[in-house]
Amino acid sequence: MTLTETNSWTGIRKELLRRIHSRVWQPGEQIPHEADLAEEFGCARTTVNRALRDLAESGLVVRKRRAGTRVALNPPQRATLTIPIIREEVEATGRTYRHSLLERDFRPLPPMLHGAFPATLSEDVLYLKTLHFADNRPYAYEERYINLNAAPEARDTAFDEVSANEWLVHNAPYSHGDISFFAVSADKTLSRKLDAGSGTALFAMERITWAGNMPITHVHLIFAPGYRMRTEI
Repeated sequence: MTLTETNSWTGIRKELLRRIHSRVWQPGEQIPHEADLAEEFGCARTTVNRALRDLAESGLVVRKRRAGTRVALNPPQRATLTIPIIREEVEATGRTYRHSLLERDFRPLPPMLHGAFPATLSEDVLYLKTLHFADNRPYAYEERYINLNAAPEARDTAFDEVSANEWLVHNAPYSHGDISFFAVSADKTLSRKLDAGSGTALFAMERITWAGNMPITHVHLIFAPGYRMRTEI
């Protein structure tokens, strides 16, 4: 990597990450001081500092005042999760996608979500129920709340041609999110919507996305039997 490729903090971060992963710097080993790295890369010390702070926030290095920076002994192993567009997910398997909007309503946020999804309680949110299909077979059942302060254009969007899932990915950029995975037992409603036997264990997820401190959407997704999630590590 040339100096011109490492004169930004992202370029320096990439090179430091390479040295950590290739064991140029062993776990627990102290890495060169910021001033030495700045001289090596021909950049300002603050640029190196920014790269090291990002690595520290990722848990890959440990920084202590006056003790320098060391490679973490047990760096966290993290999976990379992105918000998939369900249409693309279905079409990638060679099947035909469509969705059906079952309900669209403006209503107050339910009390059970007040703590997790702090939208303005005095204002309505947009509530949607959607059923996603793959080759005309149920694929996923979705219940979603959209904070109209975060995505005001959703108020006048029908979501009949483009699903809320796809629309939000393209129109409501998020900074971070919270996600949980769990299993649910198919009740009478889920059995009917997802063509699943009563009591069948179904894969479910709950996700909240944020733009800074403002919540964008809360979604509860339940998938038809046989669904598997794959990601990179």
